[in-house]
Amino acid sequence: MLEKMGEFFDARLDGYEEHQMTCIDSADEFYPYTANCLPQTVGSRILDLGCGTGLELGYYLERVPTARITGIDLATGMLETLRKKFPGKDISLILGSYFTVPFGENVYDAAVSVESLHHFTKEEKIPLYTKLKTALKPGGYFILTDYFSLSDEEETNRRQELIRLKKEQKLPEDEFYHYDTPLTVEHEKEALKTAGFISVEVLKNWGPTYTLKAYR
Repeated sequence: MLEKMGEFFDARLDGYEEHQMTCIDSADEFYPYTANCLPQTVGSRILDLGCGTGLELGYYLERVPTARITGIDLATGMLETLRKKFPGKDISLILGSYFTVPFGENVYDAAVSVESLHHFTKEEKIPLYTKLKTALKPGGYFILTDYFSLSDEEETNRRQELIRLKKEQKLPEDEFYHYDTPLTVEHEKEALKTAGFISVEVLKNWGPTYTLKAYR
């Protein structure tokens, strides 16, 4: 049975971090690597899309303890756990969907998302990425670490299966449910470029998990 996105993660809160770090290949490498890709300057302003309990932020704040973080997530419990983990840090947390929460203009030095955006279509991501680009300062960039489909066929099959399950379970179309439908790297890059990012490069990969850097 498909579960709503926020409810899915809150229901698994107790074992979430252990699962992420031990059940996902190379997580112990890609979380700190992602943190190291973010600006290392004092007081950097960072937007985290789908911040969860802040696994990447833990590594980042060790490097840049003065960073000013804004995190957005759908799961109440995840945000509360994150808040308790980093007392005294400059962290603003927003409960909501990053598709609808306003980001502002020329606010952030960089944005980041880890293991969150593989649930959405290219068409859903383009307006999100357009909004994100506007929120970045000149010279800003977006670091995306996520896992991707390794072929067009895999991408299509997973999306079709989600459509089938939602129809079978009579679920509304305007809700997000937890089911992995990753794009291919090329389609992800196309979404970012269509949204106006100047260029997108692959920084590193661990099997199907890639880190991309999109330049404003």
